[in-house]
Amino acid sequence: MKKSSTAPIGIFDSGIGGLTVAKAVMKALPNEDIIYFGDTARVPYGIKSEETVRSYALQITEFLLSKGVKMILIACNTVSASAKDEIIKAAGDIPVLDVITAGTLAAISEPRHHHVGVIGTLATVNSKAYVKAITDIDKSIVVTQQACPLLVPLAEEGWIDNEIARQTLKHYLEVFKGKGLDSLILGCTHYPLFKEVIPELLNGDGASIIDSADSIAKTAFDRLADMELLNGSGGEFQCFVSDRPQRFQELAERFLGRSVSEITIVSL
Repeated sequence: MKKSSTAPIGIFDSGIGGLTVAKAVMKALPNEDIIYFGDTARVPYGIKSEETVRSYALQITEFLLSKGVKMILIACNTVSASAKDEIIKAAGDIPVLDVITAGTLAAISEPRHHHVGVIGTLATVNSKAYVKAITDIDKSIVVTQQACPLLVPLAEEGWIDNEIARQTLKHYLEVFKGKGLDSLILGCTHYPLFKEVIPELLNGDGASIIDSADSIAKTAFDRLADMELLNGSGGEFQCFVSDRPQRFQELAERFLGRSVSEITIVSL
């Protein structure tokens, strides 16, 4: 049965980082209603087994489907790497988009894409999900990865452009300098907060910065347009979390740059 165009888009993440995806969707699709779920009781996902991550992800998927969503966006790199296929199966005819696929397609669509860099959490880098996604499409592409574990706490503290953030980024980005990098994928949903600082610290290598949040938002627009499911009269944003709504609200307003009036706790 075809969904109504006024049905909401469901977005979920292990916690707060996926709000960069929500923000990009708000910009690209300002008339869409959005339901966001952050699994704040069980974050971080990166230290958990793939089986556990899949179990959590399917619980959240069932919650979003119960809300009547017309599309699901996986705004978590760990879930994208571990549970995408299971979520697609559970969602049935509801389209499912994920940040790894979106970032990969954006990077290889660049005019120059011989050498692609990826920065991400330890879990995402160790999974080699981006390496596999990119080389499955074109084995000739060189992929260089760099884990950046300190960027998430820096982002959540709001330390985006101070000396500590710059020195940390400078250290992490050293691996890419002088290597002929064509593009750099921001492989964690927290990292777009550093998007203005990173090009400067790459010392003008000319690499394109690939923001998976922007990429998945554009894909969502195109897919909904193809399905004739674009909403022309919405714009409501609803937030659900599994724990700590006060802390989530503080961070959410920092990430989104707007007030978030109501956050509901849900037990899955």
